[in-house]
Amino acid sequence: MKKCKKIMTKKLTCCLPTDTAQKAAELMKSENIGSIPVIENKRTKKLIGIVTDRDLTLRILAEGLNTRSTIVEAVMTHHIVSCLAEDDLQNALDAMAEHQLRRIPIVNSDNKILGIITQADVATRINRPRKTAAMVKGISLASAA
Repeated sequence: MKKCKKIMTKKLTCCLPTDTAQKAAELMKSENIGSIPVIENKRTKKLIGIVTDRDLTLRILAEGLNTRSTIVEAVMTHHIVSCLAEDDLQNALDAMAEHQLRRIPIVNSDNKILGIITQADVATRINRPRKTAAMVKGISLASAA
């Protein structure tokens, strides 16, 4: 099985917890992405959260908050499921299915962000249609709540 580092997207756009939601949304639009890892600072690149287009929609727009005054830290997901770059890809696929994640950050032992694995990465970078189908099915299942 391949390692996470072999299929992860390495070119990342990150934001800081003090950035505005407006800035995060603009980055998502310009980079054509649906999530942005949130890092402690630009020097350490320590992963502290992730903000998604869904976070912006449900936690800002649906609540009537102002995107220019709401900071990313207020709406980001703080408890992140991640994998290490040296982990087997199967670990990432299992975590994505178990937690119904469309993407999973890849970090080093110091929690520095190194990359991200998305559903698209799995679909286009591994030639295992059944694995891809199983992962997508696991992510798409409605939760038991």
